Amino acid sequence: MFAAERRQLILEMVRANGAVSLRELARVVQTSEVTVRRDVRALEGEGLLDRRHGGAVLPGGLTREAGFPQKSLAAAAEKTAIADLAAGLVEEGEAVVVGAGTTTQELARRLARVPGLTVVTNSLLVAQALAHANRVEVVMTGGTLRGADYALVGSGAEQSLQGLRVSRAFVSGSGLTAERGLSTSNMLSASVDRALVQAANEVVVLADHTKLGTDTMFQTVPPEAMTRLVTNEPPAHDDRAATELQALADQGVQLSLAGVHTGPGNGPPVDGGHGGPVPPRGGTGAERQHRLPPLPGQRRTMPPQLRGTAAQALDHHGQLGRVTDLAPRKR
Repeated sequence: MFAAERRQLILEMVRANGAVSLRELARVVQTSEVTVRRDVRALEGEGLLDRRHGGAVLPGGLTREAGFPQKSLAAAAEKTAIADLAAGLVEEGEAVVVGAGTTTQELARRLARVPGLTVVTNSLLVAQALAHANRVEVVMTGGTLRGADYALVGSGAEQSLQGLRVSRAFVSGSGLTAERGLSTSNMLSASVDRALVQAANEVVVLADHTKLGTDTMFQTVPPEAMTRLVTNEPPAHDDRAATELQALADQGVQLSLAGVHTGPGNGPPVDGGHGGPVPPRGGTGAERQHRLPPLPGQRRTMPPQLRGTAAQALDHHGQLGRVTDLAPRKR
């Protein structure tokens, strides 16, 4: 395929979806991510699109929402690693709220084996993932179904959350910056996410590195309200993501960074976060902070900006991992 043909196809994909990852673009045009990155840079120079972490978006700064099929395919390996790590934060017998999204859907699949758990959610996909879980109670909000993300929204959903108090909220969104925090492209979804967050003592944001530095229309969780960010280790060349992570850490947000495995196969079955301890692995970079057996594949190293900032820590399960808890917030 000639460069002009590639770039025309890339432009059509971005216009159709609002935001597309470099990995997906490379797959569709059947070339390397390096070549696609060069094409995206050229199209940005012509003002036809904007570059973002690991992808391209419509020009103008604020991305429009991609469809569910596109969101489910984007950064799939990263979302799996994030869900593995986030599941280790949940204790038996807890009550949590889980918002809508493809990353939270992955989390729900891993929470299915946490005994005595109560999950409040507005997501049909989260509820479906937990529908047959033994000893897990699922409480759904009311509201109007929004087919774009299979979530219940509107005043009915928000009112059903009034007076609720749980230990943690797990939410995701379309973009995350140190300046505005978590944001999403839909007003109704943003309102429900804010209600979910208000019901929790702690707020855990799940966002892969492609969301870092992306700003969308409606703020859901300001930086000062975020307790922890669970994300994946950014690629070594992604300086912008590293800068955003450092800025969030400087504001007191605790960072948990998951390694992404790219080896063949799906690895061993998920055990819901109740397996034995995983010994620490050598090398630089933040380690996966969960108790699932390590999957085959190479671990990516941290960008230079964050090397040396991660400290060895034992989590509340006694699991040895690495968590970047820089400048902890006074509460």
